[in-house]
Amino acid sequence: MCGRFTLTEPDSDLLAQELGVSPGSLQEYEPRYNIAPTQEHFVLSLENEDREALRARWGLVNSWAKDAKRASNQINARSETVDKTPAYRSAFKKRRCLVPVDGFFEWDRSGKVRQPYWIHRPGRALMFFAGLYELWQPEPGNWRRTFTIVTTAANSVVANIHDRMPVVLDDADADRWLFPETPLDDLKALLRPADDSLLVMYPVSTRVNKPGPEDASLVEPIALAPAEANS
Repeated sequence: MCGRFTLTEPDSDLLAQELGVSPGSLQEYEPRYNIAPTQEHFVLSLENEDREALRARWGLVNSWAKDAKRASNQINARSETVDKTPAYRSAFKKRRCLVPVDGFFEWDRSGKVRQPYWIHRPGRALMFFAGLYELWQPEPGNWRRTFTIVTTAANSVVANIHDRMPVVLDDADADRWLFPETPLDDLKALLRPADDSLLVMYPVSTRVNKPGPEDASLVEPIALAPAEANS
């Protein structure tokens, strides 16, 4: 699964360039070190063949929902059933998006303390998660955008601490994911574990176990005690 992620690039113009969106389109952007469910982020969609950055809240709320109570339960969509589950199948066909990140957290629960690890590309390079989005109305005429992250089986890196991971798309697959005419079978084929060489991980402060802290120290490596390291 994916329950927390990061996007830490300090330069919004450079980030816009890397994302393939227009300069100045990320005016409200701020680096984030601990993005949690139900919080605001942004996603990328395709508008007239151009990528567009759209503000969205993490935790998908379906258009027919009367309230947002299920948002925290719909932060992830399983790749194996995303085309069949009522909550996601329409978005899978029509409202796919990219979730830009530079890392995510997962927890080793084998010891007495839930030990977080930050999982990222070498050099903290940008990544795209496969996502889905929906629009719903908390009140008439007030539309809000929400999203979920598609997950798959863990690769051998993440499998050391968890059996699931987000679907990470390379640039070519990201374009295919967004393209509205990509056949559904081809879309399903994209929902696979990331190559083992793509990601690295290391332990970080347990301060990230709560959604409140928000600073660069959360993604700095720490040394574990020998017993913790061996576990």
